Amino acid sequence: MKEIRQNKIKEIIENRDIETQDELLAELSKEGFSVTQATISRDIREMKLTKVSGDGGRQRYVLIQNEDTDVMQKYHQVLSAGILNMDYAENLIVIRTVSGMAMAVAAALDNMKLPGLMGCIAGDDTIFCAVRNSRYCREIIAGIKKVASDE
Repeated sequence: MKEIRQNKIKEIIENRDIETQDELLAELSKEGFSVTQATISRDIREMKLTKVSGDGGRQRYVLIQNEDTDVMQKYHQVLSAGILNMDYAENLIVIRTVSGMAMAVAAALDNMKLPGLMGCIAGDDTIFCAVRNSRYCREIIAGIKKVASDE
């Protein structure tokens, strides 16, 4: 049942702009699923959903996880071991890494295909990430932190 529900959640967020857990709960109810807020919250965490800015500044849930969980585990390892801190100005995110880790972290970020992240340039311990616009910066940093902290 959990797999069926999570597949339905994926379908819902791919086809509709869902901003809150309550909206997601309502959509699942329409589809015949009887779930609690706690279940929705667990599903969001397990599925690695994050929010990004949509049209008109409205937030919406998106799936940042690739289908290959082994790849996501590798991203987690690289990001958690390599990133020291992150900050942004305008549409540029600056990431400081452990010396020698910037290229690996940048490659992982580029491959994660985070919404709004256009690309990364890496040195030895610093990464510059070009972001489509400043609205995406906080969401991208939150998505990176989420992947780095999940185990």
